[in-house]
Amino acid sequence: MIGSKEKYAIVTGASCGIGYELAKILAKDGKDIAVVARSRDRLEDLKKEIENKHGTKVKVLAKDLSDPKAPPEIFSELEKENIGVDVLVNNAGFGVYGMFLETDLQEELDMIQVNAASLIHLTKLFLKGMVEDKSGYILNAASLCAFLSTPLESVYCATKSFVLHFSEALANELQGTGVKVTILCVGLASTEFHKRARMENCRATKRKMMDAATVAEAGYKALKRGKLIEIPGLEYKFAPWFARFAPRNVVTRVVRSQHEPV
Repeated sequence: MIGSKEKYAIVTGASCGIGYELAKILAKDGKDIAVVARSRDRLEDLKKEIENKHGTKVKVLAKDLSDPKAPPEIFSELEKENIGVDVLVNNAGFGVYGMFLETDLQEELDMIQVNAASLIHLTKLFLKGMVEDKSGYILNAASLCAFLSTPLESVYCATKSFVLHFSEALANELQGTGVKVTILCVGLASTEFHKRARMENCRATKRKMMDAATVAEAGYKALKRGKLIEIPGLEYKFAPWFARFAPRNVVTRVVRSQHEPV
């Protein structure tokens, strides 16, 4: 088990997909958990499943992270119940697909709030306690898109690049504190992401996807080892090198070809 037996892990975006699987893995490893998502019903179902199967405690926090008030509310609720946190999994996020000229501005602003601003806010709130305890783990969900300029997902790609660069810099700042940062950079995974982004007809989504449980397991193992960047799936590990060494216009052209509708 990572972290202290007396403290909780908090997992955002825990109602489905990778966050759901990470919550179950943490519980199986003996960790009490605070789970965050918009759907209280789904979180209550997860709570019952975990408590019945693993006997660990689960705190349900039904919050919408597109609301800037959500992160301090989460922190305050846990603080009132004297629940300490030494594992923070910033997994919540969603995408918006389409030409930037045509996509909905408010939806993109909400996405920036969920994918980037809430991640910063939660990290700021919980990090101080971890540093004081000289122990803690932060897992930030980025994406393979973090390395690539991605036409038709331009703002989503920018949020994940933000997460990657923030997390790399934070990991450096935290050297010697006992707090570890891991960035989970996911390629195609079988989750509800593509449906919510309305990109079911995108060429990339027609390819074989990794199972969400497999991705979560890879992320958790990387977190336990203190690995900085984890890219699950052998076929995706070349992407950062392609992004770094290929001409930029070639990168965007190739990536766009995989994101066009079919």
